[in-house]
Amino acid sequence: MISTATVQLMHEYTGRGPTKAKTLINDDVVTVLVVDTLTKGERTLVDTGRSERVLQLRHDYQLAMRDKLIAAVERQLDRSVIAFMSQNHIHPDLAVEVFVLGDERAD
Repeated sequence: MISTATVQLMHEYTGRGPTKAKTLINDDVVTVLVVDTLTKGERTLVDTGRSERVLQLRHDYQLAMRDKLIAAVERQLDRSVIAFMSQNHIHPDLAVEVFVLGDERAD
């Protein structure tokens, strides 16, 4: 469900979601690996030597999605998220979202 929520949010914010996503949970760390994330426009920028601009744009998207991504993880696992980190890679087209969990949420 975390993978699905991540793909849906990326689609909502960028107009295109990744084609694959995998969530790994190890103790207090949740890692979501997404594959094939770039839009056609972003791929065009990469092909014309503007990879750094694409990485900056992706960083901006991740900041904009941050609260919703955290909320999705907290909802699914009933634990608080105390840290969120995100990174993109161009070749191959991958991204990773990392959540560090705190204690169970007190509702």
